[in-house]
Amino acid sequence: MLLPPLLHDGAGVAGGFSSGLLHPLTGPDHLAAMVAVGLWGAFLGAPAIWLLPVIFPLVMAVGGALGVAGVAVPGVETGIALSAVALGAMVAAAAKPPLPFAAILVALFAIFHGHAHGTELPESADALSYSLGFVISTGLLHLAGIGLGFAVEKPAGRTFVRACGAVICLAGLGFLFGVL
Repeated sequence: MLLPPLLHDGAGVAGGFSSGLLHPLTGPDHLAAMVAVGLWGAFLGAPAIWLLPVIFPLVMAVGGALGVAGVAVPGVETGIALSAVALGAMVAAAAKPPLPFAAILVALFAIFHGHAHGTELPESADALSYSLGFVISTGLLHLAGIGLGFAVEKPAGRTFVRACGAVICLAGLGFLFGVL
């Protein structure tokens, strides 16, 4: 039985830039998916190495706006957990689908991540500052994944990157089943 992960309850979140900057670093589901986007982009090479990490925060902002506006998106927590499963699996399997497929998959998951954070934005928060911090931190996590992903240039590094993908996929399963 799937247990809904409740990593996004908004409890204790204070508004502002620093809160937005720190939040992705303290949410294991977000951290795993953001690193996976960077890893997969690096694995796929140009232009995916820059395109996927640009698409994610742009579409995440749209999802956040939907959340702030109160527009319902079904299965948000499941979608977030599945983002780590799917993106980690893509890296682990060394999947190299056509770029439009990769971009659409990343964009789909970005909607869920953005929506969750848009709905949990505290009323007292400065939404613009919080969002700016959140997007910057997300971008830095993508860069961390890209940095790790540069290891694919060496044979042992390719194995390392795929192993990172497997760990992210397993963590996503943990989020999905409420174990993590």
